[in-house]
Amino acid sequence: MTQERELRLRTVLDKRQENLVVVLENVFDPHNISAVMRTCDAVGVQDVFVLNTRIPRHRKWGAKSSSSAANWLTVRQYDDAAECCTALRQQVDRIYTTHLSSDAVSLFEMKLTGRIALVFGNEHSGVGDEIRALSDGNFVIAGLFADSTCLATAVDAHHRRHSFTYLSDASASRNNGTIPSALFHDAISQVMSLYGAVAESPDWSFGLPENRRTR
Repeated sequence: MTQERELRLRTVLDKRQENLVVVLENVFDPHNISAVMRTCDAVGVQDVFVLNTRIPRHRKWGAKSSSSAANWLTVRQYDDAAECCTALRQQVDRIYTTHLSSDAVSLFEMKLTGRIALVFGNEHSGVGDEIRALSDGNFVIAGLFADSTCLATAVDAHHRRHSFTYLSDASASRNNGTIPSALFHDAISQVMSLYGAVAESPDWSFGLPENRRTR
């Protein structure tokens, strides 16, 4: 190894955020996990916990999605929520889950200077009840960036001839001082309808094959 490469590696490692842990609960698609790993590696998050209580443990990650980021991260897999949270408590002081509830706070209002873990849930049902009960609170990622990112993804999917459904109640907007958040969110939803389907989570959930028999 050259001195330049060693210096580069040490510089990156020195900037790792040891006080922040990302937890992925029952994320089915390994490519989604890999994409999160790539982002964690880019912003300096070292520890990623992967919790699977509904499916077997993942044996591998999407190499193209992660760009080999998993090789540089500390990835731990669990199949029991209580065991996962116990391990987290040894490393962090607070655990927050992404959940749309009346007591949820915006990520932009949270103090991220302490030792904390952020839990992200399943692509369809979100974070499970058990791990929410074991957490210290809920948060949402609300802001113009959330809606703008969804819109950018929709436009890209449209040009690639991919179909999608935008869940209007699963994305929030923050008041930017000029446009009320509700008005901005409604405008985004209308634009999204030009590129794909727009629905709310309950309607979309009942339309899934595994739920049609229970209607």
